Amino acid sequence: MNILFIHQNFPGQFKNLAPALANEGHRVVALTLRVKEPLTWKGVRILPYDIKRKSGQNVHPWLVDMDTKVTRGEACYHGAMALKKAGFNPEVIIAHPGWGESLFLRDVWPEARIGLYCELYHEGGYPHVNFDPEFPSREGGAEPLRIRLKNLNNLMHFQIADAGVSPTKFQADTFPPSYRNEISVIHDGIDTDHVVAKPDVVFEVEGGPTLSRDDEVITFVNRNLEPYRGYHIFMRALPDLLKQRPNAQVLIVGGDDVSYGARPAKGKTWKQIFIDEVRDQIPDADWARVHFLGRIPYDKFIALLQVARVHVYLTYPFVLSWSLFEAMSAEGAIVASSTDPVLEAIEHDVTGRLVDFFDPAAMVREVCELLDDDASRARLGKAARAHITQNYDLKRICLPQQMQWVADLAAKTPRPIPE
Repeated sequence: MNILFIHQNFPGQFKNLAPALANEGHRVVALTLRVKEPLTWKGVRILPYDIKRKSGQNVHPWLVDMDTKVTRGEACYHGAMALKKAGFNPEVIIAHPGWGESLFLRDVWPEARIGLYCELYHEGGYPHVNFDPEFPSREGGAEPLRIRLKNLNNLMHFQIADAGVSPTKFQADTFPPSYRNEISVIHDGIDTDHVVAKPDVVFEVEGGPTLSRDDEVITFVNRNLEPYRGYHIFMRALPDLLKQRPNAQVLIVGGDDVSYGARPAKGKTWKQIFIDEVRDQIPDADWARVHFLGRIPYDKFIALLQVARVHVYLTYPFVLSWSLFEAMSAEGAIVASSTDPVLEAIEHDVTGRLVDFFDPAAMVREVCELLDDDASRARLGKAARAHITQNYDLKRICLPQQMQWVADLAAKTPRPIPE
């Protein structure tokens, strides 16, 4: 079977599914902006496409997002037409629609079955709007209108899609019922054979200490350090946390950019804004125990999770991070926010500890209690790993389910081109 993947940063969420399909003997091709020249990766032929038209010019600010998606959709359409002219005709197309790339692929291949990775539907009310009162929308009361317009891309995609897949129930449930019925909940999967506890792990902080499980290590991980992932809450907890734990080493992973939500004032980063807020509350000797690691390679990231005594995870009601599941797979003792997506993974005092997102004092209290309680950390860590292996294991659960989803997609009757 010919299978086409669409993802602006391929492989992205398809890093396991695409090679598995190629390994089964399918002809698997990916169109992406990530590469400049064709290449083959794990049996998958990866081809580039180019964006030639500029986006975001002379349009209403609320439509800039959609304008960008149409620009990418048009560019991907031309890349797909070139691929079709070269003789490639997929029976199945699997796309992440978030950047608009797959908008016009039904017009290129009317007979293909199209499956979408359904990451999130943007709701105009709570909790997607004004969850965090500290950061009110610049649009004020009109913010729900702007947010709803972001769903134009989702709505247009569901007119051409034959099925969807979403990694968590929380994410799938954000979609309206008529679309939700077409979405299967299958997580991307955690390689629990690789992400395991490692008692003899050593983690070297560049320019700092070499840490082991004998050290009191607290970890906090974001792709980028920003409010959507509770960075501001964590930083506000630091002065008290460092005071109460004079031997703790705090390892913070994350970049300076913005993945989600609004950007800070020009010339500033969220990272530095909240460092500046708390720095004068923290003595130099304590600040020396706080280590900002930036973004780190995956193997070092796993070592970081393995060396942690307590791992803190905070998030708005939003897409759930892989890092939480990876920390659980490594038998991490987790303190997490009791926001809706987290409740799908963490049961309080069973697979972790839960605190109110906006309560840094409660976070400090739970972290300190776990640091003082070896038995509770071990109990929670083992239960956390058991939950991941039983529900999110890549090789035994998630990847077989993904493969079956593709097979079921291939058996569907293609949706007609919208009139």
